[in-house]
Order: sequence, then C-alpha cells, then structure tokens
Amino acid sequence: MYDSAVNALRGVLFDGMTIVAGGFGLCGIPETLIAALEEDGVKDLTVISNNAGIDGFGLGKLMNKRQISKMISSYVGENKEFERQYISGELEIEFNPQGTLAERMRAGGAGIAGFYTKTGVGTPLAENKEVREFNGEKYLLETGLVADLAIVKAWKADPYGNLVYRKAARNFNPMAAACGRITLVEVERFVEAGAIDPDHVHTPGIFVDRMILATHNEKRIEKKTVRKEAA
Repeated sequence: MYDSAVNALRGVLFDGMTIVAGGFGLCGIPETLIAALEEDGVKDLTVISNNAGIDGFGLGKLMNKRQISKMISSYVGENKEFERQYISGELEIEFNPQGTLAERMRAGGAGIAGFYTKTGVGTPLAENKEVREFNGEKYLLETGLVADLAIVKAWKADPYGNLVYRKAARNFNPMAAACGRITLVEVERFVEAGAIDPDHVHTPGIFVDRMILATHNEKRIEKKTVRKEAA
C-alpha cells in the first residue's frame, strides 16, 4: 500500500515504455494514476487501452501533452485531439476489434504467445498477419499483449490485493491487471481481510504489485443521450 500515486509510480516509469490501462470508455479508468503520469511527464509511451478517453480527460490528458506516441486500441471516436494527431502522422495507431483486443490482453496475462481468430479476415486488419485455415475457415494469427506497466481501477480491495470491480468497470480491468509485468491499482474502498467473498474476487492478489487509494473519482459520462420529451 502506497500513500500516493506519485510514490507508487516511483522507480517504475521510463520513456518509451508500454502501459496497459483498464476501463471501458470513461468507466473504471484509473484517473488518479493517469494524473500522476501526466505530472511525471514520462513520454514516448505505447498505451494499450480500449479507447483514449476524451479531450482533456482520461488518457486524453496524456494525449494533449504529447506523451503518447502509439495507441493499441479499439474505440477512438470521442477524442478530437486523438483524431488530429493520427491524421497529421504524429500518432501511430494499431487498431483492434474490441473482442480481439480483450483476448490479446487476456492471452498475454495467461502466457499465451498467440491465437487464431476469424475476426478481421478479408479486411485491412489482416494485412501482414498470418492467415491459416481450420476446418475450411480462414483465421488470423493475433499475438498476446504484455505491458511494462498495468494501471487499473478497482472498486474494492483487501490487504492481499484481491480486487472487485463494479459493473461496467469490469470490462478490460481484469485483463489489464493480468498482462502487466508490474500492476498498480487504485482502489475506491479498502476492506479488511476476509471481507470479500472468495467467489466475488475478480482479480486475485497474485497479479497486484502496488495499491493506492483513488483520489480522482469524477466518473464522467462520455456521451449523454437524452430522450426527447413527448409533445
């Protein structure tokens, strides 16, 4: 347990590293750790994440400071700065179908070097990838992902690092926690040993290296859609 995000990241960061970030849209993102990365100024990052936040929030903070040089991601539609940097050639992107990205992260955490999937066959995503036939169907070879650092947000944790995520925050956070060589977790609530039912643990403590109490819990809504009132 560390007293701050800055101290938890000390000795871990270096320019050119690969970071995997949990969360789904703006739900369950490690806001406190992202703020500390912005403060540190570490640069030339390759970031693995479902998306890149929005302008000025989430990973968008690091995008604005030009700290990210490559994204391995799936959905990037809500970030204008992301779009600008990509079109101008300032940012490299490795696009992944969402399910493929999740499985690449899971595979990396499980020590699986690669796997075959039908998703992307016959599309630009198949360029420069091995294609193999199984039972008369074509499949792409995708590689597992392993990051130098995983940054994750959990709802609850016990002293042993066992984690519970809440609802949609469970998307990508468990896979991210498993595929980092070092895993840092920011937690909303710490509970005593034994307070979490073993059947309710989403990430076992064996995957967790360092924890902090989350101090940034804004939880913005990425895109509001409001139903029009009846006339």
